Amino acid sequence: VQLQASGGGLVQAGGSLRLSCAPSGRTSSVNVMGWFRQAPGKEREFVAAITWSSGTTNYADSVKGRFTISRDNAKNTMYLQIDSLKPEDTAVYYCGLCRRVPCNVKGPYDYWGQGTLVTVSS
Repeated sequence: VQLQASGGGLVQAGGSLRLSCAPSGRTSSVNVMGWFRQAPGKEREFVAAITWSSGTTNYADSVKGRFTISRDNAKNTMYLQIDSLKPEDTAVYYCGLCRRVPCNVKGPYDYWGQGTLVTVSS
């Protein structure tokens, strides 16, 4: 399974971005997909996750109300809508896929994408 994340870029504070993550290869039995981010000099942190079958979502407290995770089953794609961007949201955003049952939404995950950089200017 390969994951392709896209949608990052440079945006001013207060702006919005939508990140996408599309798995390819053997994508059967996807349990959970999620987004993590890693800011410069910091550890990777959980952002949000979605259970593929039910659409149940989970968010880190720091992003609740500004980030929205969703999936399009027909397109086999996961999204992360980020609104009201802040400079502290600057990070490389990674998407992950978890097949194991049960899956802890905060990890570990089985597959990772290469990351997409989000830079928020003040």
